[in-house]
Amino acid sequence: MGLDNVQIMVPFARTLKQADRVVELLKKFGLERGKNDLKLMMMCEVPSNAILVEQFLERFDGFSIGSNDLTQLTLGLDRDSSMELLAAGFDERDEAVQFMLKRAIETCLKLNKYVGICRSGSFGSSGSRRMAGEAGIESMSLNPDTIIDTWQQLAKTFSK
Repeated sequence: MGLDNVQIMVPFARTLKQADRVVELLKKFGLERGKNDLKLMMMCEVPSNAILVEQFLERFDGFSIGSNDLTQLTLGLDRDSSMELLAAGFDERDEAVQFMLKRAIETCLKLNKYVGICRSGSFGSSGSRRMAGEAGIESMSLNPDTIIDTWQQLAKTFSK
């Protein structure tokens, strides 16, 4: 189509083998990373992505962290569960989730790769949004009802 400003976001690449397959499939159809400045991004939404972050970033130009999925899959919980007992445990402030987030963010920055957070409007606590801003997240997608609160939290963080 002649477009030269396209970036592709690959969701749920669970394994390095899956990442390799999707990169090869895109290449087969003329969508080759780096060709005509094409960037391949990846959603970081399963624990394996944060655990093997360096290896995934060899194949991609950066991450958009899916904080809801990463929380859910790290904790083995369903935030939308009808079982109140399980849904109540959904908390992105949990130490294991924070470890995964920090590992992904810090490694992206260390390797000079793009890092953002997707659907951070559901990224519930203002403390977590503040942590993401302090850590160097380049962009956050937000639900409309969280924009002002997030801006205010980030303004407080960076005005100090």
